[in-house]
Amino acid sequence: MNAQTPLAAARATGPLPPGHPVVKTKKVGVLIVNLGTPDGTTYRPMRRYLKEFLSDKRVIETSRWVWYPILYGIVLTTRPTRSGKAYASIWNDELDESPLRTFTRAQGEKLAVRMAGDAEVVVDWAMRYGRPSIAERADALLEAGCDRILVYPLYPQYSSSTTATVNDKFFAHMMTKRWMPAVRTVPAYHDEPVY
Repeated sequence: MNAQTPLAAARATGPLPPGHPVVKTKKVGVLIVNLGTPDGTTYRPMRRYLKEFLSDKRVIETSRWVWYPILYGIVLTTRPTRSGKAYASIWNDELDESPLRTFTRAQGEKLAVRMAGDAEVVVDWAMRYGRPSIAERADALLEAGCDRILVYPLYPQYSSSTTATVNDKFFAHMMTKRWMPAVRTVPAYHDEPVY
């Protein structure tokens, strides 16, 4: 009798149809995602980050006709310098990154260590805005052979400007793929006793 893990036994995969791309399979990816952070505290990285963040329709729900002149005419010319100074005051100089990136990486690494006993689970982390991007890390999970991915926004309570935009970005990237893995998203967990 061939012993299988419960996860492997739950998958009934057959031959791929003709013309289907080669798909590495048999692993589950866990992608934890946090809000995001700029790559640096100077004008250009701050502007790039603020532009991506403040252009998101889930974050700013105002009409583009109203919002874009404000964003491009005022916000993106004045806020990068001021926000850069604020980020510089908390910047992790040793790793040359924001604390949010440092903490999110540490969470991903600790979860990976916790799951290390299960060779079928691959843990990675991403940022909704900035790097590493959801697209980059989703592609890495696919390349690692993940045919199932759990998208885990690191927000205990649901909000369209946090949880929904993470899911939007992940699924928008999956729309560019010929083959898409099975995907699950994490519902709100703020009232879970373990949290």
